[in-house]
Amino acid sequence: MNSEKLIQSLTESTRQSINQAEKLKQLDKKALTWRINQESWNILECLEHLNLYGDFYLPEIESKIKKSKTKHEDEFKSGLLGNYFAKSMLPKEKLNKMKTFKDKNTLNAKLDIGVIDRFIDQQIKLLDLLNLAGNISLNKVKISISISKLIKLKLGDPFRFYVNHIIRHLRQIDRIQNEMKSF
Repeated sequence: MNSEKLIQSLTESTRQSINQAEKLKQLDKKALTWRINQESWNILECLEHLNLYGDFYLPEIESKIKKSKTKHEDEFKSGLLGNYFAKSMLPKEKLNKMKTFKDKNTLNAKLDIGVIDRFIDQQIKLLDLLNLAGNISLNKVKISISISKLIKLKLGDPFRFYVNHIIRHLRQIDRIQNEMKSF
């Protein structure tokens, strides 16, 4: 896939994520903490889950980008494992449930509206990193993943995984809001 188009697409998705989060700031605490059932996350828990992944991926990506001496390449060729992870995060019509790692499970966490601001700040950081990534190789720069420092993926794949993961949980937030309206 074309490297520039990939970065443009990820940038546009990130801008949409920021816009959606800005709208969430208008909701009251009751709406932000409403849940479909006792085992489901509320809006703040979804965002905090994403913040926990941002806490790992954003510094990891930033460090590798800043150390990189590689040159931009026109084409990004996704790796087999990286492509699998990125595609597995894409939301489907009927969301396929996934088991969350214990350290990223935010169910019943004590959270406040600051979670939204932190999410927005992370998305702004992501925009900066995507901009910087346009000057280096998305193929040669390798990023460790959150489940194992031993597994390294081409930079383009963690970007795709991370943005798809955000899209997935923002769709979950859409479903929460739709369910809330029916109550």
